[in-house]
Amino acid sequence: MASLARKLRSLRLSVRTYDIICKRTVVSGRNDIRVINYLDNEKVERHRRTPLSQHPDMKDLDEVRARRHVELPPDFSNVMHEFLPLPRPEHRDRVRELLEREDMYRRREHMDIPEFYVGSILAVTVADKYTAGRTNRFVGICTRRGGHGLRAYFILRNVVDGQGVEIMYEMYNPVVQKMEVLRLEKRLDEDLMYLRDCSPEYSTFPMDMEATPLPKGSSVPINTMKVKLSPPPWHERWERMDLKGVEEFHVSEKRLRKAEAVAVSKPWEKYDLMKHYRESINEVESRTLMKEVFLRKQKIDQEWASTKRILRKR
Repeated sequence: MASLARKLRSLRLSVRTYDIICKRTVVSGRNDIRVINYLDNEKVERHRRTPLSQHPDMKDLDEVRARRHVELPPDFSNVMHEFLPLPRPEHRDRVRELLEREDMYRRREHMDIPEFYVGSILAVTVADKYTAGRTNRFVGICTRRGGHGLRAYFILRNVVDGQGVEIMYEMYNPVVQKMEVLRLEKRLDEDLMYLRDCSPEYSTFPMDMEATPLPKGSSVPINTMKVKLSPPPWHERWERMDLKGVEEFHVSEKRLRKAEAVAVSKPWEKYDLMKHYRESINEVESRTLMKEVFLRKQKIDQEWASTKRILRKR
């Protein structure tokens, strides 16, 4: 009873609320204390008197209520995929995820990170103390995007002097100074690493390539082009993967049999609900998280728009 009283006093509840929660009755000639083990959240918040509620960094309750009615744009989770946590529960840490998200928001306040997908052509400028201008700019097609949180990364590929060059950039690395989308588009596959085994013409882009802006309000186009693989050997067993952006290719019968054996080696996995649960994120949690990211992104975009207007006036 004493511990409960200390907790109630720490909440600074009024005497009336304290009497409602704790009731003292007499049972069989002796005092017996019956405690209702339930605190109404509205009553507690109404009688709470703490200086932390006036702190500017504390989230307003009205903002939390407004988040429930936010309508996310379509495909928003794919645009901000790095904000989603790791699906494996043994690798999750909620405190670390919260701190990383705050660092990612601050990084976006200092550098404009545009929307892009696998298949888009980007130009990335990084700080390089060994170059003449102290910066290095690379243009290439995005072949892979992965990672979560501050470890989010993407890979650009280009053919320079007949040699394929791939550079992996950490999206929230302070070394990255500028990111430009020269051509915003999607491909049929979510991973384009098979461009390593294709003709160089599919991965060659000029370093002075100019940006091709999309009309305002238009959807992101999907490039349905299919590339032709070079004859084996390859970097990966592409015949074992369901590739949609590759023309029909021929391999030996032995490799085809092995690919078919791998495809049907574990037919029960598509019915394994627990495996799907462990490899995915809860839909309710991901939607709540995406609503928070959407609201913060709106504020950051408004700040960037006002900054650009000020620079134009100057």
